[in-house]
Amino acid sequence: MTQPLSFEQLIQSRRSVRKYDQETPFDHDAVTRSLKLALLSPNSSNMQLWAFHRVKSHDTREKLADYCMGQNAAKTANELIVITTTPEKWRARAEQNAQKVREAFKDRNDATARNAQNYYEKLIPFLYRNDPLGLMGLARKMISFSLGFKRPMVREVSKSDLRVCLHKSASLAAMTFMTAMRNEGYDTCPMEGFDSKRVRALLDIPKQHDICMIISCGKRIEEGIYGERHRVDANSVIFEH
Repeated sequence: MTQPLSFEQLIQSRRSVRKYDQETPFDHDAVTRSLKLALLSPNSSNMQLWAFHRVKSHDTREKLADYCMGQNAAKTANELIVITTTPEKWRARAEQNAQKVREAFKDRNDATARNAQNYYEKLIPFLYRNDPLGLMGLARKMISFSLGFKRPMVREVSKSDLRVCLHKSASLAAMTFMTAMRNEGYDTCPMEGFDSKRVRALLDIPKQHDICMIISCGKRIEEGIYGERHRVDANSVIFEH
């Protein structure tokens, strides 16, 4: 029986694999298990504004691989995962979270309980609500700028800032998924090189959903790893204060 990898071995062994074994059977249930773990990923305000589109059928995978600029990582994959953001679901998610907070603090009426409830009932709607002219985003920026003179204040409150926020959360889920797949004995490659317009049409992805990345899945072959891993020196990117 194969011994499970330690966490360090797991992280060290994960590589972005550009070509997969076409002969080895692929367990699609491993993807199911890995995606369920990805759902446990940390995300902004627990809003979970993400979606995962599994592309399993041969014909659709072929088309998607073409829209991924013909990358080997896409052409030889056994399954492709398209990760998107889902900003329009903020109201439903905020209410779900608010309900959980109400249940958790039902026997309390202190400042902590009130602040937790106000967070989802007042602050989140203020941050996520937008209008076609962008006036809400402008109002948020002005309020943040004004209050920031007197106390520490979150500055990233525009519509574009929230878009970045959603991509951060989706990326955290992507990393959890890729690590989980490695733990299953499979490999992945996150791809940003794709024709988003054609991918959106192929999978009927709503216009308001951004495609964060596309992850290919399969069993690595030796030529699928392009050389030794290279990283910059830790001292050049890790700073102490």
